[in-house]
Amino acid sequence: MLVKFTKMHGCGNDFMVVDLVSQYLKIRPQLIRKWADRHTGVGFDQFLLVEPPRIPEADFRYRIFNSDGDEVEQCGNGARCFARFVRDNKLTQKSHLMVETKAGLIELNIIDKHQVMVDMGEPRLEPADIPFLAEQQSTSYELLVKENHLDISVISMGNPHAVCLVDDVDLAPVESLGPCIEKHERFPNRVNAGFMQVLARNEIRLRVYERGAGETLACGSGACAAVVAGIIRGLLDHEVVVHLRGGTLTIQWPGPGNSVKMTGPCKKVFEGRIFI
Repeated sequence: MLVKFTKMHGCGNDFMVVDLVSQYLKIRPQLIRKWADRHTGVGFDQFLLVEPPRIPEADFRYRIFNSDGDEVEQCGNGARCFARFVRDNKLTQKSHLMVETKAGLIELNIIDKHQVMVDMGEPRLEPADIPFLAEQQSTSYELLVKENHLDISVISMGNPHAVCLVDDVDLAPVESLGPCIEKHERFPNRVNAGFMQVLARNEIRLRVYERGAGETLACGSGACAAVVAGIIRGLLDHEVVVHLRGGTLTIQWPGPGNSVKMTGPCKKVFEGRIFI
């Protein structure tokens, strides 16, 4: 059988998007890993599925799989591409969408053909909600990694993030420490590792080693987590421009009790059909 797909990206964070509203496909981890290979497959950071909703409040169900085949809770860059995909493929005429994810409902607002705002929901800071092994909640924690005593903040944006401050993201040990943070024993479900450089109170640079995918050119939920970390530490204002290796996002968070809102680009790269 032939399956239609679309290759998309948000700030270089790239996706294979498949519509399961109008076609059928049984998802298997080995199939995702095969397609994710950049030499012999389509190549992507995450595999995104568009499915009919299971609850009346939602317009669609949004499922995310990392390139290693594991299903995960959230992907902010993917959410923007998801919104553009369902409009471009005439699955909806709405500009405002409620989408069911593994982490709960998220709200998508299509601003124009290239920009989408995502309401990512309220960040969770309790260690048990990350999950992260700690005796009590704090704005930062010490994490021992390869004899390095890292000062991290932990945040869940529906998926787990550890954010550490660095002087220069270009010199940050992302490749060596990222995998160790991701699989650290204090994160039972693994974690996305963010390395943040503060440029000003309204501007940061960020690199993210993503759980199950490695370092990506951008991570939307990671950008949200980094801004939340900077705000609770008193380093950032409530609206921040985040420079990632693949592009720029704008993140807004008024503070505790409020949702994080992310605005950024999304783009279709190509369409195709793949034989199973």
